Amino acid sequence: MYDELIQSGDLSLARKSVLPGTGFFLPDTLEEDLEDQQTAAALEGAEVAVIADPDADGLACVALIREAYGDIQNVPEPDEDAAEDDDDANQPEPVADATDDADEQNVVIAAGDAEEPLEEPEPTPHNVALIPASPHNVEDALARVAEFGDEGIDCFVCDLAPDRYEYVEEELAAALETADRVAWYDHHQWGDDVAQAVRDAGVDLVVGDSDEECSADVVYRSLEYDFSPMYEELAAVTRDHDLWLREDPRSDDLADYAYWTDPAEYVEVVREYGVDLPEWVTDYIAERRVEKEALIDQAVGRAELREIGGYTVGITYGRCSQNEVAEAMREQGADASVIVKPAGSASIRGTDEFELCHEVAGKVNGGGHPKAAGCKPDIYDDMLDYANHWTTRGAVTKRVILNAFRDVVEEADEDADGDADTDTSED
Repeated sequence: MYDELIQSGDLSLARKSVLPGTGFFLPDTLEEDLEDQQTAAALEGAEVAVIADPDADGLACVALIREAYGDIQNVPEPDEDAAEDDDDANQPEPVADATDDADEQNVVIAAGDAEEPLEEPEPTPHNVALIPASPHNVEDALARVAEFGDEGIDCFVCDLAPDRYEYVEEELAAALETADRVAWYDHHQWGDDVAQAVRDAGVDLVVGDSDEECSADVVYRSLEYDFSPMYEELAAVTRDHDLWLREDPRSDDLADYAYWTDPAEYVEVVREYGVDLPEWVTDYIAERRVEKEALIDQAVGRAELREIGGYTVGITYGRCSQNEVAEAMREQGADASVIVKPAGSASIRGTDEFELCHEVAGKVNGGGHPKAAGCKPDIYDDMLDYANHWTTRGAVTKRVILNAFRDVVEEADEDADGDADTDTSED
């Protein structure tokens, strides 16, 4: 296949909006080999491994842990970045498609939506190594720590939650044999049985209230270290975006910068500057947002509203930043929103009126929070199914998820009727 067929950097906006990024078309075996090489390089000589979701929340956890362990900083210089930009002027840019993997359990998103998914290892070795992972491959990251980490290494897992213990059981056991300690800090909703099994395995698990804390909050309060006020502010502003509070405009900058730049760069920049990013970073963000806003407009323009059991559900398709699209549908009257992505996954966002997103996602191979969840329906058997997905703008995926909404609403109504009958009989 010709490279230009899968590189979307030069596509028109309309076409870029409906097709997945380059990473979608890369074979899993190629990605796995490269991830092995990158992890081995990152862990060489490291005393600590941090497996984290590479969004703003997960990377804030890495920053906190590096600070607590006194790790070196390797802050990139803007002049160096400018020189690299000149060298890479003809390279395709990553798509403006910030995603919140932390909110989207068991969703295959990272490679599918990324324009440049194969990143080089960090240039300067760190004592605290960053091992990026998404919710669907945390077990692979654990296995790599077991294989490439030095005996007695400390291992942290941040901003990731397994849907079932069986998904991580063997790999976690292997990591525990290599590591001196394994700590797991998260804020997603955990099943009691999964949490207990992880603790019984020997892991220090701390799960925060998903309505009150982000994972950075959990790390901040869990580590025995006297952080400076800058790190308390970092956790607070990260929480503002991760919980979709949107009271601090700086949180959107953190979220976008975390998605668009290399994870290693993000960690060291926020350690150096805190949440008040330098001008060379804000200029970069502003430039990238031009395309981001255009892709949002494309997705909002395709949005439809459906009535399901007394709720208004907005649904659309496109390669876009799902939170802003969901907010636009909310302003149009949606109690819940679904954004179907070209890679086959979908983001589900709720409101105060609808707080069952995780239950909807749970019916279609996903999970998450009551107001923020994600899924990837198991309906893609071959590339012809994906071709149909792109040309119909996700018609089958939309239908499957809307059916899941109907089932969840019906079950909620039945439970409410049952509770009412119980109350009446007790009276």
